[in-house]
Amino acid sequence: MESSAVLGGLQLNYLLCPSRNPSSSLPIRPFSFTSHSSPLSLKLQKQLPLTSHGASAASSPICPYATLSDTFVSETSELADIEWDNLGFAFLSTDYMYVMKCAQGGSFSKGELQRFGNIELSPSAGVLNYGQGLFEGLKAYRKEDGTILLFRPEENALRMRLGAERMCMPSPTVEQFVEAVKATVLANKRWVPPPGKGSLYIRPLLMGSGAVLGLAPAPEYTFLIYVSPVGNYFKEGVAPINLIVEHELHRATPGGTGGVKTIGNYAAVLKAQSAAKAKGYSDVLYLDCVHKRYLEEVSSCNIFVVKDNVISTPAIKGTILPGITRKSIIDVARSEGLQVEERQVAVEDLLDADEVFCTGTAVVVSPVGSITYLGKRVCYGDGFGDVSEKLYSVLTRLQMGLSEDKMDWTVELSIWRFVRISFVCVTNLNIYILVSHDGASKRKALAAPWKGKGEG
Repeated sequence: MESSAVLGGLQLNYLLCPSRNPSSSLPIRPFSFTSHSSPLSLKLQKQLPLTSHGASAASSPICPYATLSDTFVSETSELADIEWDNLGFAFLSTDYMYVMKCAQGGSFSKGELQRFGNIELSPSAGVLNYGQGLFEGLKAYRKEDGTILLFRPEENALRMRLGAERMCMPSPTVEQFVEAVKATVLANKRWVPPPGKGSLYIRPLLMGSGAVLGLAPAPEYTFLIYVSPVGNYFKEGVAPINLIVEHELHRATPGGTGGVKTIGNYAAVLKAQSAAKAKGYSDVLYLDCVHKRYLEEVSSCNIFVVKDNVISTPAIKGTILPGITRKSIIDVARSEGLQVEERQVAVEDLLDADEVFCTGTAVVVSPVGSITYLGKRVCYGDGFGDVSEKLYSVLTRLQMGLSEDKMDWTVELSIWRFVRISFVCVTNLNIYILVSHDGASKRKALAAPWKGKGEG
């Protein structure tokens, strides 16, 4: 498991007080902390006298100034005031989003966190006129000790880069992507649900934001990340879902973009999905467009069938999205000694299966209770089957930090929780910050061991 420290790599830019004597000819200047390992910047901006502690400028060996900040990231261990027990899979506005831009043929750089809000696009933007856009989806989970876990963010970064190449778009590097995700989650950490109440859904977007009239790649691109706390994707929760097989409309074609997470793939399923939901089904399962016989995927998740403890799932051949949860389930199953086959799966295999389940970032693992095909309904039970229940348990416990991560898939965000800064002082050019960390008063020395008193 990778661990990422929130305040790692911080450097001191300015001395607050250069000597014991505040009337020294050297000026007292505010200073800032600048992080080179995180896009977040923590700035200390205001000088305040510490008169309440009985120290005077003339007699105290400690500089009588405190530097506090308007922009310092304060303690946010308190959760957002929402009904955590009633989370569904619907958008909730949070605090910050991450934005980074680049020109066609250039490289992404200088991303920043901004207050969440509407964005401005030209009516002639490439994403609006020609659908030049991709998105990703991943989640953050809160552990019992308050730390936050990301699940395989580098896999999303790699998949976005593959999709960007197909869509003629520049893409952030894997490192830029992962660091941007970390920064966005940390800036919105009060929106990460309590353990067992859900997760923080993370939505990275890559779009042609530049204006273009003729059919061509856009001249400018925007990488943006926003987040929202979510519960279960299907209203059934972890109860079985009911699918209908669509045999006329198709999600993707050979040689098309079905294998990348481009925005147009999802608009194409809305008609069949809406009709299915109007009839009481949870979602639609699509067949290949050539033979109209082999399984592809559900609208937004991959499909698995189990027969005699052998797990089968459609092979990735350009028309099926290479799901990260799909990949993880296959690896978990094999690590548990189960046989997994990636192959063409005929609709007849589906109808003869012992159990069926779906996988995806949003759904994680969802049991299928019934399949309806050409008017015939086949039922598989009223809950998880033995195989899907085992895989669901192993994967979700790993994602939530409830079991040892032997796969090295999770990234832990270690959070310094600063409740307040009592004061910042210099004694013999030794700089100290007195803070409350995780509720307990502690000294954080930046330059040398503690050499004096005067905690505020």
